Amino acid sequence: MTDQVHPGEGPGTPGPGPGGAGFTYQDAEPELIVVALGEARLRAGAEGVRSAVGSDVSALNMFLSDEQLVLEPLFGHEERHTNAAREDEELSLFYRVRGAEDRARELTARLAALPGIETAYVKPGAVPASYPQQSYPGQSYPEEAKRLKEGAPATPDFTGRQGYLRPAPEGIDAQWAWARPGGSGEGVSVIDIEGAWQLGHEDLADRLAGVVIGTPVQDLAWRNHGTAVLGVIGGDRNERGITGIAPQAHTAAASFRGLGTAATIQAAAARLSPGDLVLIELHRPGPRFDFAERDDQRGYIALEWWPDDLAAIRWATSRGVIVVEPAGNGAESLDDALYERRPDEFPEQWRNPFNPSHGSSGAVLVGAGAPPPGTHGRDHGPDRSRLAFSNYGARIDAQGWGRETTTTGGSWDRAGDLQGGAEEIAWYTDTFSGTSSASPVVVGALASLQGILKAANLGPMSPQRAREVLRATGSPQQDAPGRPSSQRIGNRPDIKSAITRLLPSAVGTGQAERYWDELLPYPRELPPRLRLFVAGAWRNLNDPAPDIRQAVHAAFAGGRPDVRVWFSDEEIVGLVVTG
Repeated sequence: MTDQVHPGEGPGTPGPGPGGAGFTYQDAEPELIVVALGEARLRAGAEGVRSAVGSDVSALNMFLSDEQLVLEPLFGHEERHTNAAREDEELSLFYRVRGAEDRARELTARLAALPGIETAYVKPGAVPASYPQQSYPGQSYPEEAKRLKEGAPATPDFTGRQGYLRPAPEGIDAQWAWARPGGSGEGVSVIDIEGAWQLGHEDLADRLAGVVIGTPVQDLAWRNHGTAVLGVIGGDRNERGITGIAPQAHTAAASFRGLGTAATIQAAAARLSPGDLVLIELHRPGPRFDFAERDDQRGYIALEWWPDDLAAIRWATSRGVIVVEPAGNGAESLDDALYERRPDEFPEQWRNPFNPSHGSSGAVLVGAGAPPPGTHGRDHGPDRSRLAFSNYGARIDAQGWGRETTTTGGSWDRAGDLQGGAEEIAWYTDTFSGTSSASPVVVGALASLQGILKAANLGPMSPQRAREVLRATGSPQQDAPGRPSSQRIGNRPDIKSAITRLLPSAVGTGQAERYWDELLPYPRELPPRLRLFVAGAWRNLNDPAPDIRQAVHAAFAGGRPDVRVWFSDEEIVGLVVTG
C-alpha cells in the first residue's frame, strides 16, 4: 500500500480533517504590521507617537486618533534597539497596530502614506504545521487501546512504536545517544512557540517549565498539537507511555496569542543562552493563493518569509540561539520565482529568505519525510522520501518523520487514537503528522548533540554549525514516484554520525582487563551490551553476536584472557579473542 489519497484528503483537496470537516484551527488572527522610516526615529508611548529627531508626526497621531488605533513597538521599547548591532536596530523599526480588527487590509495603504512610515502589511493568521493522518479502508484501533484512564491499569509502554528513536537509517539514533554523557539533552533548554498545550499530561512532568510567554489558546486542536510536540522532544523516561528524544532537556512553552509571532520569537530567544533552541511550530498562507486560508494548507509556507518574523529570527540566531522552523505543508517549491517577488507592502530592502544567495535567516528549516514502509502497518512511500504535502527546496536543511509519529496528546481535535478516554492527561497518538511532527524530531536531535558537547566541556554548536552538521551527516533523502530527491527536504538526522563529525577521535587499542555482559541494560530502551574495561575505561559493544559473547566468556573463564580491543571513545569498533 502506498501513500494513498482518498476523497477529501491530501494536498490540493478540500476538507482533509477528520470526518471531512476541514483542518481549520480556531483563533488564527491576522496581524497588521507597520514599518517606520529609520531616519524618523519614531517613539510610541501612552501619549502617542513622537520623533526622537523632531520630525513632524502630527498627521500620524491625528490618523491614529481618528481611527482609534494604537501603534505599539513590536519588540518592546525602541531605545533598547537603537545604536546597537544591526539586528537590534532592525527590530526598532517594526510596530504592531492595535484596534484594526477586520479593517486591517483597508488600513495598510493609508498607514503607509503617512509621514514617518515606510510601509504597512497584513500577515495572515499563523497555524500549526500539522497534517491530518490519512484513513485507510478498514483502519481501526483496538477498543482496549482507547480505554478510559480512570479505573484502568497504568498506561502501557509505547516506546516500541517510536521508530524515530531507533538506529539510523530508520531513526535518528536517540537510543545510542542516551548511553553517552549529555546525550539525553542535559543542560539544554528548548522553548516551543505555538498556541496551547496540555501541561498536566502524565508523561510531561519531569522537565517541563510551563508557559513562560503569552496566553494559551482555549482550543482542543491547538492543545493536542502542542502536547504532541513536547512529547517528541522531552517526553519523560519512565515505564509508561512514550520517551522523548531528549528527555532530560528543559522544555517550556510560549504562546504567540496576543503578542504576535515575531515578538514571541524575540522574547523566547531573549530567555535563552547560546546553544539553546527555539522551535516555531507554525506556518501561514503564502502568496500562491493570495494569502488565503485553506483547509488543505496548499501554499502555506515558513514564517521567515515575512519581514518582522525574519528580523526576529535573525536577532535570535545572531545571539547563538538555534531556531528551528517547519518548512510548511503547502506542497510548494520554495525555489519558485513566486517567492522572489516582493509584495508592494513589504519594505524595499526585503529579500526573499528562501533564496540562499540572499543570506540566510540562520534558522534550521525542516521538511517532512516518509517513515519506513510498514510503520504501524502503513506505507507512505520509500523511507525518507518527500511526503507530497511537504514544501521543498534548496533552503531546507533537514527532514524528520512526517507521518506515524507516536507521542503524547490526542489526534487533531479528538481524543488520542492510540490511547483515548475521559482523561486528556493520558491521551497518546500514533498519527502526529506534517512538518509539525518532523520539526521536533530535528529539535530533539540537536538538543541531544548540544548536551553531548556540553558534557564534553566543549562549546555548543552555533546556528550556522548546526545547519552545516545536519546537511553533512544523516541518512540521505530517497526518491519516490513523482517526488525525486532533487525536491530537497534534506537528510534525516543521525546523532551518532553527527557526533563523529563534531568529536572526531582516533581509534585506540588495548587489552581487555575485565568484562561485564549487560543482559538487562539501563535505560531499558538500549540494546544489550558487552562491556569491556580497556585502557582505563569501559568500552561498549552493542548487540554482540552470540559467538562473540561466548568467545569472550570462554576467554575470561579460562583465567588467561587474551582479548584485544579497538575502540573509538566508548564504542568498540573491533575485537579479537585469541585465548
